Amino acid sequence: MSRSLQLLPRAVALAGLTLFCAIAVSAQGGSLRGRLFLPNGNFLNESTRISLETGRGVRSTVFTDNQGQYLFQGLPAGIYTLVVEGDRVRFETTTATTEVFPGTVILNIVLKAIKGSKATKNGNSVSVAELDAAVPGKAKKEFEKASSAAAEGKSKDAIAHLRNAISIYPRYLMARNDLGAQLLDQGKLDEAADELRQALEIDPKAFNPNLNLGIVLVQQHKFAEAEIPLKAAVSLDASSAPARLYNGIALAGISANKEAERELKAALELGGNTYSLAYFHLREIYLNLGEKSKAAGALKSYLREAPNGPKAAQARTLLSTIK
Repeated sequence: MSRSLQLLPRAVALAGLTLFCAIAVSAQGGSLRGRLFLPNGNFLNESTRISLETGRGVRSTVFTDNQGQYLFQGLPAGIYTLVVEGDRVRFETTTATTEVFPGTVILNIVLKAIKGSKATKNGNSVSVAELDAAVPGKAKKEFEKASSAAAEGKSKDAIAHLRNAISIYPRYLMARNDLGAQLLDQGKLDEAADELRQALEIDPKAFNPNLNLGIVLVQQHKFAEAEIPLKAAVSLDASSAPARLYNGIALAGISANKEAERELKAALELGGNTYSLAYFHLREIYLNLGEKSKAAGALKSYLREAPNGPKAAQARTLLSTIK
């Protein structure tokens, strides 16, 4: 995902602007990328489904990352409509139409809160505005600086600003989650896990910290431990392809083969070839079940969808050993 996206000015967001569109010309094929923002100008810090539609119906679907960013690639020139389906209790379904041509179109979208909407936190019903108001202004400014630094690929600066935000307001869940994600990106897994666990102490039902902690634990090969937050993430959003993918990997790691197969297939169904890594892990499951032909088929599917993927060389080697 590109890191060149900038936050919308807070004044513009509060003025009720629905979207901001910019164009960057390049020699690449058509692509569409951008970010989702809350009404207060902060980016949306939760996985959200975005469908890309043409006059013929839905072309593809992606989910935003934990900084609200999305990306569609390889698009033929034409008119497209984005349909953003966030938390329907809090936000209206948002649509935006744009033209795509060779190059990159940047489309940032500000979600519109449903009047009088409520969000549940720690068993208490509070408004979205009240949740935002709990964070001191100085902490928010540090968080915004961290977001800008992360968007520019300045991970060390982002981490410093996030730590500042947390020192001002230790219960800053979004800051702890993002700090965990930044530390994960740097391979500092123990530190990342610690921050994410503290985020979950603030709100055990927060989707992103559950997902990110699960990813950290999978990378540490702590599969039984990882399955706990990943199961929680799936229960919070069963339509999240990354949650289903990593839950499947964790289940495969504890030899819960049938359950793992279900989760990995769900990731492919929800996320398409963006989650082709699921095929690679399906190979392990089928071998455990003694189904060699399915294992070979899974590896072939992975190589078809991701011929230059991170597991491509290993997949080719493994495929040659299945007889």
